[in-house]
Amino acid sequence: MKNVLILCTGNSCRSIMAEALINAKLGDCIYAQSSGVKASGTVNPNAKALLKSKNYWKDEYHSKVIESVLETPFDLVVTVCDHAKETCPMFPKAVEGIHVGFDDPSGKAVEEYEKTLNLIEKELLPILKAKFC
Repeated sequence: MKNVLILCTGNSCRSIMAEALINAKLGDCIYAQSSGVKASGTVNPNAKALLKSKNYWKDEYHSKVIESVLETPFDLVVTVCDHAKETCPMFPKAVEGIHVGFDDPSGKAVEEYEKTLNLIEKELLPILKAKFC
């Protein structure tokens, strides 16, 4: 089982959606967690509702600060927003990082959340599957 961190700025929407999607679709070979470089402390209600409607939501998902996972031995860190890519902290142990950016649907029409979730599935999951599964 490979440990993957999905990193965003606020850890309220894109990174949470990616975490849930990876665990639902690739959970036999990858365990994903998410975090924010400046975590908002809340999960976007539209993202949470979408994940629940797809049966991807787990009550353990929450917005958390990067400091809470810095000591975790990750096999890969994925930044999903440009700000996180630019401000990603150094991890105590060397870890590979990649960037696969997605537009933030926060504050947009509800349909934009599903578009983002579909893009994450189409663009990020094949990379992770090829690498670890």
